[in-house]
Amino acid sequence: MSTAYIPGSCNLGKAEVRRRQFVALIGLLLSITTLVGLIGSDAPASARWAMFAPLMVFSVGFIQSRKKFCLAYGFMGTFNLGKLGDLSRVQNPEDRKADRKTALGILIQAAALALVLTLIIVFLPF
Repeated sequence: MSTAYIPGSCNLGKAEVRRRQFVALIGLLLSITTLVGLIGSDAPASARWAMFAPLMVFSVGFIQSRKKFCLAYGFMGTFNLGKLGDLSRVQNPEDRKADRKTALGILIQAAALALVLTLIIVFLPF
């Protein structure tokens, strides 16, 4: 794991990556409980679209932890490679631009993953 800030590539340290893994786990648990609730209550298939929100939480946490890059930090022009909450500012405008581009890419990937998983759930016959 990198211990240095790399513009557009790495803006999280080990503790922050663990935090994103925890977010992904919470999103997964929310998704499972929401799905069980929808199936158990005989909700109409259209109600399964509600799965997008918890799946988005899962997707954002999962992708951020895999890429070791926080989309919020990327948009804010910050990074954290140390202890939790110890943010540093990105000084170089070109580096901030690279971070914003990566952050937008992560947001798009997370939304796409959440949408695909939601579509699978919506169209599964159960």
